[in-house]
Amino acid sequence: MLTYAMAQQRKIDWSSLWKKEDWWALWLGLFVFLLAWFLLLGWVPKTSVWIDPSKSISTASKEFAYLGGWSLILLYFFTLVVLSIAAALMKYDVKAFAVGYTVIFWLSYLMWWFSNYAYIAATPDVWPRYGINWSLSLTGEAGCIFALVLGLIIGNTVRKLPKPLEVAARPEWYIKTAIVLLGAVVGAKALQNMTVAAEVLTRSLIAIVAAYLIYWPISYLISRKIGLDKQWAATLASGVSICGVSAAIATAAAIGAPAVIPGTIASIIVIFAVIELIILPWVAAQILTWAPLAAGAWMGLAVKTDGAAAASGAVTDALIKVKVPEAAGWVTATAVTVKVFIDIWIGLWAFVLALWWVTRVERKPGEKVQAVVIWYRFPKFVIGYFVTMFAILALASFIPIKDAISLASAVTGQSDVLRQFFFLITFTSIGLTTNFRKFKEIGAGKAVVAYFISLLVIIFIALGLAVAFFAGLPLPKS
Repeated sequence: MLTYAMAQQRKIDWSSLWKKEDWWALWLGLFVFLLAWFLLLGWVPKTSVWIDPSKSISTASKEFAYLGGWSLILLYFFTLVVLSIAAALMKYDVKAFAVGYTVIFWLSYLMWWFSNYAYIAATPDVWPRYGINWSLSLTGEAGCIFALVLGLIIGNTVRKLPKPLEVAARPEWYIKTAIVLLGAVVGAKALQNMTVAAEVLTRSLIAIVAAYLIYWPISYLISRKIGLDKQWAATLASGVSICGVSAAIATAAAIGAPAVIPGTIASIIVIFAVIELIILPWVAAQILTWAPLAAGAWMGLAVKTDGAAAASGAVTDALIKVKVPEAAGWVTATAVTVKVFIDIWIGLWAFVLALWWVTRVERKPGEKVQAVVIWYRFPKFVIGYFVTMFAILALASFIPIKDAISLASAVTGQSDVLRQFFFLITFTSIGLTTNFRKFKEIGAGKAVVAYFISLLVIIFIALGLAVAFFAGLPLPKS
């Protein structure tokens, strides 16, 4: 890891623009976004909830519907070529990468496809559409969990991970690319939220600010008390406080933490997110039927990872609307709105932590911090996150808001397929690179305990904030 003193003496190495994963996440994310901006990714495959396998795969744009399952083959070759070029420039073993990536791609997609089986994915509100009367209601996002589990099984069964998988399993690279594309989704949601009741937006923002003035310090202190060092504590605190895996990896990049830290914490986050997804919606449906918007806000404030939070909101929505029909859609909307505002903190928090780390944590008495040190430490992919977000928001400055929302929806309808895909292979890669045999020697046992205690505290704080800010808010009118 780059120490403070080393960074002070280091000159700018321009080759990092094409030799570092951090920069390549930025370039790849912007490349995909640019293609989507000009609506050139209409051919990418979309996997829908299915009963009939032949109807499980479609395309982002109807004009490419004739491709059917061939769109998946195109996605494989497209990503293989683009990622292999980047791998070559980063001096990876390209042949090994191509072989390993092929395995990761198809295993990951198989899990994603399987997770969209109606009896696994369908929420109660759509059961009639598929002619079923029960399901696990996990939504297609469960594919990430299945991919993680499969990766963990492989990674912990073989004595040594085969070289191709070792070279291609790059969770940080994939998740950083996904975060760049996430910015566009945040921008599109913000445009849509301009038409949502102002009270919902205002209270969401206030609740989130209040939450993070409480969440992060408490989580950090709990982690330190349990015995985690500063890098483990900061990464874990961001993961459990902000938005899960994305925040943990962004934080680790900002403070220069070794890859084992965000990788381990990401696994912990995802495992607990599954538990939250299974338990919290049912609890919310029992205790917050009288305050549907508070139930949605609770999901957004408490459930980690974007997919799990959105899925929890959808399940809660489906459960509550049985008793409160007028709440249909608004529980999910509130959960997603809150989560969107949470996502905005990724970039800001990464910058704040990078600044704090080099000026306070690593700086020695008498040393001065040069701006280049902060720049070197700052995660470059966060720039892409803000570029894609503001590019979408800027649409409203040039065209009518309705047209801006429509265009943003078309753009993200294409780019978000790739975002979900990069998230998916991230989880497979996390599983492949997570070896439980090493957990004890790297202090993961303490991390699990710290995360569990922090999450438990946050769930109750989130419930209090959700009730305080949303319980008295009437359901918005359609």
